[in-house]
Amino acid sequence: MADNTTAPLEATTRKDNLILAVALSLLALVLFDAMGLIIKYLSPRYAAAELSAYRNFFGIFPSVIALWSSRAWHQSGRPLKMRQWKLGLMRGVFVTFAQFLYYFSLGKLAFATATTITYTNAFFLTALAVPILGEKVGWARWSAVLIGFSGVIWIMKPGSDSFTVNAIAPVGAAFLYAIAGVTARLFDPEVPSPLINLYSVVSALVGSLVLVAVVGGFSPIERAQDFFWVIGIGMFGGTAVLCLVVSYRMTEQSNLAPFSYFGIPIAFVAGWLVFDEAPWGDLFPGALLIVVGGLLVVWRERRLKR
Repeated sequence: MADNTTAPLEATTRKDNLILAVALSLLALVLFDAMGLIIKYLSPRYAAAELSAYRNFFGIFPSVIALWSSRAWHQSGRPLKMRQWKLGLMRGVFVTFAQFLYYFSLGKLAFATATTITYTNAFFLTALAVPILGEKVGWARWSAVLIGFSGVIWIMKPGSDSFTVNAIAPVGAAFLYAIAGVTARLFDPEVPSPLINLYSVVSALVGSLVLVAVVGGFSPIERAQDFFWVIGIGMFGGTAVLCLVVSYRMTEQSNLAPFSYFGIPIAFVAGWLVFDEAPWGDLFPGALLIVVGGLLVVWRERRLKR
């Protein structure tokens, strides 16, 4: 889920492509986790702002590929300007600080813990839809939000020694990612989503460069292999977004949402294999409550659509 700010995409639903769409969405989860693992590996040597800048710079290339492969963009005359360009750039500002907080948390917390907490994004999306989009949220979805947040509180353990700014950072990241996600629905419907995403990536790159300047500039690349790792951050993250773009064109987003929670066990296994982390006591049963709350939100939205 983390680092995913893809806007709802133009509908070209094909039921016979559901299996491929699910496979691509799961591949995106693996790629996002690969990006996160690299960030955690590099965190002792490079600041979160630097890693964010690298991610956005090298992530531009997959974003351009996503735009070029957009049928709606070609049909509309391949525009590079849009009426709500200020909103597009503002989304990039939200993404800048979301990335900074998430990448910071990856360097401080167990990989699975930081990743799991960012799944509060779904609950923030529901809550923010009320003031930003004017949506009405009933008791079922509010109940789901409360269940999910109770899981987060269980993981964060307020009042204990583990409740620090490190644990709050991924919650802040999820909140900012949710703002970027909700505001994506404010764009004119004829604007291709890959174009919106490209504006956000470019804006996030500029924002991350400003953050790097504020925190003291770029650190020298200490090892030759680190250069390839920082390329990997952007390529894995950008390709993951590209996979989501393609999968969202094949079926409705609500069909894919339940599968996003496979990211929690994938992150747990990845952290265990790469960093020998197995934070059972920190994650459970809180992670289960997050999954239950998220699936309740998905179930209710599907019923409303019907």
